[in-house]
Amino acid sequence: MALFGRPGKGSPFDWLVVGLGNPGPKYERTRHNVGEEAIRLLADRRALTLKGGRDNALVAEARFPGRDGDERVVLAFPITYMNESGRSVGAMVRRYRIESPSQVIVIHDELDLPPGELKLKEGGGLAGHNGLRSINQHLRSPDFVRIRIGVGKPDSKELGRNHVLSRIPKRERELLDIRVADAADAAEMIIAQGVDAAMQRYNTKR
Repeated sequence: MALFGRPGKGSPFDWLVVGLGNPGPKYERTRHNVGEEAIRLLADRRALTLKGGRDNALVAEARFPGRDGDERVVLAFPITYMNESGRSVGAMVRRYRIESPSQVIVIHDELDLPPGELKLKEGGGLAGHNGLRSINQHLRSPDFVRIRIGVGKPDSKELGRNHVLSRIPKRERELLDIRVADAADAAEMIIAQGVDAAMQRYNTKR
């Protein structure tokens, strides 16, 4: 069965914007859930509520300004836990008939960037991120767009899990709040002006 451009009734959606994280109060406001925060912010800006349903995700359907008029956009937070995010993303790609991996935007935490640094990337490696690895496996392509929010790297690899799931010091949390808003802005710019314009804007040192 085709994954991208799946035939069906109605018009395909133009974009699937996914914020990664783990479900439940235990994980809220941790480094691992900055992607979820960006998705919730994008929904809040449009007075939308993310609702549960099929595909193991909380979703909201929206229209965003695009280069050729309004774009049909799905905002989604997979509730499969990070390691199985791809199962949810693959199901949504099929259901919303997304035509290309380049129309999937994934917002996620990034250990390889300093806390609060924001970078955009299209395709490429997975940097050991279990959520990205799962999405790559289910989409059978690495060519989705990533909005990477830096959360810094602990002193040793063994401390990585505790680092991304632990509570965040106040000053770093304030910085991440700013970058979560920037990540939401970046997603809007990708849809409005294209990924190249957004990369030029957000990948330049500020």
